[in-house]
Amino acid sequence: MKDYRHIVYCQSNGQGMSYLAIGVENQLVIKNSKSAFQQLEEYIDQESGWVFGYFSYDLKNDVEDLESKNTDILQFPEMIFFRPQLVLSISDNGKYTLQHDSENHSEAEIQAILQSINDDEKEQSSLINYEIKNRTSQTSYLQNVEDILSHIHRGDIYEMNYCQEFYIENINLNSWATYQQLNKHTQAPYSCYFRWKEFHLMCGSPELFLKKQRDKIISKPIKGTIRRGANKVEDELLINTLKTDQKEISENVMIVDIVRNDLSRTAMRNTVEVEELCKVYSYETVHQMISTVVSKVDNNTSPVSVIKNAFPMGSMTGAPKISAMKLIEKFEDFKRGLYSGAVGYFTPEGDFNFNVVIRSVAYNSEKKYCSMAAGGALTALSIPEKEYDETLLKADAMKKSIRTNE
Repeated sequence: MKDYRHIVYCQSNGQGMSYLAIGVENQLVIKNSKSAFQQLEEYIDQESGWVFGYFSYDLKNDVEDLESKNTDILQFPEMIFFRPQLVLSISDNGKYTLQHDSENHSEAEIQAILQSINDDEKEQSSLINYEIKNRTSQTSYLQNVEDILSHIHRGDIYEMNYCQEFYIENINLNSWATYQQLNKHTQAPYSCYFRWKEFHLMCGSPELFLKKQRDKIISKPIKGTIRRGANKVEDELLINTLKTDQKEISENVMIVDIVRNDLSRTAMRNTVEVEELCKVYSYETVHQMISTVVSKVDNNTSPVSVIKNAFPMGSMTGAPKISAMKLIEKFEDFKRGLYSGAVGYFTPEGDFNFNVVIRSVAYNSEKKYCSMAAGGALTALSIPEKEYDETLLKADAMKKSIRTNE
């Protein structure tokens, strides 16, 4: 797969259909704009087929009167969407359905593409010769958490998602092998591999930002994390610990309220519901507390407006949302870019599916710069040292996944 310069692979890991998009018929690439969502709306209106791409976190500046001035070495565009030349849907049993093919690929060519997905490039050189650096020192991180807690105790905000960046300089990353390794560690339902020229994303996300199925909108915010146990007995103890942790529950409930409010902006009256509240799901490396919020929209509501009115997702910002985003800009020392944005697709029928970009490795192959970010929600009950440890836990799978071409 590393031979393709334009590719999106949305992999469900047995939780539904996966989608593979390759090549470009036409594109919308926005590097810095205050009308990105409007331009996307116009682009989608002109396209009758499949459209794949991403929203970066910094499109918050298009939604609200905000700015992003922190360090940005990756230099990802704020938005990329494109109509692919080839779209395949792939079922859990590996069978494919041809959704779109402007190049008239032969069956042999398609089978070769499918085989390349399964080509094992995981056995590459390890990270032994590379130093993973923290942009924020542990001392600074702990002090920042104390300062953010002061804002919470004063009532400026109730909750804030605070993140830190881990990075590697001058690395010749094998992005496909890295994605394979990350996916092996995470096996998450909203995983994806994205490459656009020099911009690479390897994502093992367990979180759904927004999904549209006909008139139904679905969001599955995550708040609440604990490690996996060494055996079933320890796992059950940890699950029960997470289920009864008042800090984690309060984090999740606050974000659910934000999502309910966000969906209400485009929902038909009295259709916003919480289908599931604070349910614990288990993944390869962690247990997560997830809620499910849904709404219904009428036929005249544009898909892009639903996303814009909920963007960026509450689980990666805080409450109140605008105040939290301002403090994120103040206390974080890196530009999030695609991290805590969303990758996914629009279907010809006007449905869509977008994840939350977390548990991810971002890479600029021209700059040879690799970035991994991790964070968590801060509330009045947060303990700085535990918050720091949680970021290390979340970053561990990414760090272990790095593979190079050397």
